[in-house]
Amino acid sequence: MSTVFQWRDSYSVKVTTLDDQHKKLFEPMAELHTAMGQGHGKDVAGDILRRLIEYTVNHFTAEEAMLEKHKYPGLISHRAAHKGLSDKVIAFKKEFDAGRSSITPQLMLFLQEWLRNHIQSVDQKYGDFLNTRGVH
Repeated sequence: MSTVFQWRDSYSVKVTTLDDQHKKLFEPMAELHTAMGQGHGKDVAGDILRRLIEYTVNHFTAEEAMLEKHKYPGLISHRAAHKGLSDKVIAFKKEFDAGRSSITPQLMLFLQEWLRNHIQSVDQKYGDFLNTRGVH
């Protein structure tokens, strides 16, 4: 697996179910990174984008349901962040389907930035909150 998209302990939100879901996000991203390195990024980007859209919808739904169940005070802004990510991935998919040649490098930069900012910053905020409510 690519070191760019390799799970690290610093990504952990200290909730096993959500960490496991986050780990699955790394798989298609690492596939795209590897394919790009081999000159085949465009060949796999459509399928990877489709899988990312499907997976993020399922993951975001599960994550938001858990946060709602435990009355997480930052849920509204967390949902907004999820919507922003979903909208971006869908926009990338539309651009790819329309034949934009630069979609793969743009997608890689976006995914790298999202991993750093969303999981390590936004998602980290709910980890301790859920832990105090007995969710690990």
